[in-house]
Amino acid sequence: MAPDTDILPPVPVPSAEARERAFAAALARFDAVHGEKNPAAGQAFSGPPRRKERRSLLRGPLMLRTRPLMAATLVAAVSLPAAWTILRERAAMAPEGQVSPEAKSAPEAKSAPEAKSAPEAKTPPEAQVSPGEKSAEVQARHALQAETRAAEAARPAPAPAPAAAARAEAVRRTTAEAEEASRRGQDIARMRLPPSQARALPGHAIGTVAMPRPEPLPLPEPTGRDRFPDAPPSGFQAVAQAPVSTFSIDVDTASYAFVRASLNRNALPPPKAVRVEEMINYFPYAYPAPTSPEEPFRITTSVFPSPWAEGRKLVQVGIKGYAVAPESRPAANLVFLIDTSGSMAGPNRLPLVKQALSLLLTKLDARDTVAIVSYAGEAGTVLSPTPASERQKILAAIEGLAARGGTAGGEGLRQAYALAEQGFEAKAVNRVVLATDGDFNLGITSRDELKGFVARKRATGIFLSVLGFGMGNHNDALMQALAQEGNGAAAYIDTLNEARKVLVEEATSTLVPIAKDVKIQVEFNPATIAEYRLIGYETRALRRDDFTNDKVDAGEVGSGQTVTALYEVVPVGGARTMPALRYGAPPAAPVAGSSDYAHVAIRYKRPDAETSRLIEAAIDPSQEAKTLAEAPQEARFAAAVAAFGEILRGGAYTGAFRYPDVVRLATGARGDDPFGYRAEFVGLVRAAETAAALAPAPR
Repeated sequence: MAPDTDILPPVPVPSAEARERAFAAALARFDAVHGEKNPAAGQAFSGPPRRKERRSLLRGPLMLRTRPLMAATLVAAVSLPAAWTILRERAAMAPEGQVSPEAKSAPEAKSAPEAKSAPEAKTPPEAQVSPGEKSAEVQARHALQAETRAAEAARPAPAPAPAAAARAEAVRRTTAEAEEASRRGQDIARMRLPPSQARALPGHAIGTVAMPRPEPLPLPEPTGRDRFPDAPPSGFQAVAQAPVSTFSIDVDTASYAFVRASLNRNALPPPKAVRVEEMINYFPYAYPAPTSPEEPFRITTSVFPSPWAEGRKLVQVGIKGYAVAPESRPAANLVFLIDTSGSMAGPNRLPLVKQALSLLLTKLDARDTVAIVSYAGEAGTVLSPTPASERQKILAAIEGLAARGGTAGGEGLRQAYALAEQGFEAKAVNRVVLATDGDFNLGITSRDELKGFVARKRATGIFLSVLGFGMGNHNDALMQALAQEGNGAAAYIDTLNEARKVLVEEATSTLVPIAKDVKIQVEFNPATIAEYRLIGYETRALRRDDFTNDKVDAGEVGSGQTVTALYEVVPVGGARTMPALRYGAPPAAPVAGSSDYAHVAIRYKRPDAETSRLIEAAIDPSQEAKTLAEAPQEARFAAAVAAFGEILRGGAYTGAFRYPDVVRLATGARGDDPFGYRAEFVGLVRAAETAAALAPAPR
């Protein structure tokens, strides 16, 4: 493109007539001064001077007085055209929209009014002449000055360069906009380039102006805006009035990871963030496994003294699911739904999401397909259904994601389920995996509407799992509700090790369900148990008649997973927590000759069925340990985790049992710990002893 000459000042060119008049005036002045020394005195100089005369001419007063002016004129005549040519060439080489440094530093041409108001140059003392020479010389000088002023007046004043000014203003405005966009994490150039090119990109390419891309400013971590289900701890129930306890099974682990993240920041978690059942079920337990997929669960029970309340007992109900061999698992049709809103810009959010999903890819093979939908201010398909064997293509799509804008989570869910339906296979695992902090603030934000949508899609055979990220603005309540409605698990990813645990070590159980709508009902024998309290599961409670109603949704259990529930009970004759009712109904009649403590029933549906099946077991004195030390190791460790959760929630039922007591109980029951999860738990209990009661505000 040709350079814009408006950015360079025009070079003044004197006219031919002006040069001739100036030369004639100079000759007339010379003749007037030196006429008396010429042989033809009084006559105009007409012929070439002799050698001696030429020498005196060069040394004459005129030449002495005009030599500096002539030298400056000669230098300007030679240098100005050359400089102007160089500036034109540099302007042509500069990128469009930029002005060369020389042109920027060059002084601007004076406007016509400024030229008129400039004071005239005074004649230097050495240029003055004697009275005899004054008349002719003054006339010549006046003639020369008149010609010079006429030439300057005739020359048009240089016009301003509107194109250059407008372009400079555009550069300034675009630079400011680019810096603001980068601060908000809106890396426009990298959004539209493959990751390999985006990593090598030195800066933005906005319009036609090349400029460096400033590093985005770190956003402060929010504090205190996390949202959790409002479910107070359940209390004791009198067996005489309510002998049956019913709840949906739960294999979620999000609460434990959130508690750990809080303690790692030296702050106690909010009491509402602590769901004791999720803390207990975070750990695998060595329960006996079922031997056949035809009956996918095996029940393990035990009874032992309560560690924190003398005279009470703990009843453990453990369930082990059938483990599907990795090579025989069904194919997976997965859609990753990734939150790329501005709230996901922190290092423990979207960057950790990318790492977690990259780990999950290592457990998939050519049988599986992966699609990606991202949502911020609006939702869109990042990757259409792609075989998992095309690993580099999937990784490139994941790496190209950037956090920006609002959170249109409802539209993201709609598009993710549409992609899952597009690749639906009846014999495959069809699942949407949502990775978010749960901050839905655009489009459909009503929890009831979102739950209804997910429930309707669950009926089509597409399940939903939720991976939570971030702290300070995490909507745990919404994530839990969506996971429950979607027949999926909810996990919280606070570290890369947690991502490895959930998505690599437990990938099969996370992705492959062996049963859905799993419900547990425990009926206590009033002849042996006076009161009971289910520890945890407050958000999973069901009505008694829900147990046999196959239309009522419940939890999902994955391949090889374990589930543990603990009841604290008061034996008949023990110190009750509630006085007997004055006008209450008579206690229920005990079963003749029965010494059972309770009866356990489990209802479940196979993943592709709509009719439930039943598994039953009795809890009797033969399963009771007389002392805490004699209790099964797995039961004692589960009790230690339950006590820790109860203390974090306020310790309403744990009495004087404190953190050091939890450490002693857990250390004695740690057992085989190949991944170090139980050792980490002991460290967290110690950290809770010195943790602050409230997380400090970010600086």
